[in-house]
Amino acid sequence: MSYVIILMGVSGCGKTTIGTLLSIETGIKFIDADFYHSKKNKTKMKKGIPLDDLDRSFWLNKINSELIKYSKKSLILACSALKEKYRLKLIKGVEQKVYWFFLNGDFKLIHKRLENRKNHFMSKKLLKSQFDILEIPNYGIEINISEKKEDIINKIIKHI
Repeated sequence: MSYVIILMGVSGCGKTTIGTLLSIETGIKFIDADFYHSKKNKTKMKKGIPLDDLDRSFWLNKINSELIKYSKKSLILACSALKEKYRLKLIKGVEQKVYWFFLNGDFKLIHKRLENRKNHFMSKKLLKSQFDILEIPNYGIEINISEKKEDIINKIIKHI
């Protein structure tokens, strides 16, 4: 049976890093939602302008289409999925079982990570706006990002 592992959380929480490592460990295809942002969205974020629901809507539709396209295969997806309505849009029509993993950490830690990140379109100025709109899911598994990467990977594998 195929499934989708969704790694969610604010920018800088480690979704791409954990998704890449998890893909290497399991052999499951990894999709990074950042790849699906339009040029317009990336420009806005680079300038420190938060995306609105309309900006995110087109982006989420593209990702949802990818998930549906791979409906017979297991996937790992890294996506912020900050609001419940975004999460519902993301998985609408998805046939695979969905496992949610919320990568959570405090603002200071994540801000420091963003300061050290190079060559990414997301401005660290936007972190507060992401925390402001974050709706913590009441389902799935919450993972503390201050844990070692290997421990996070093992925790995810244990739950799928």
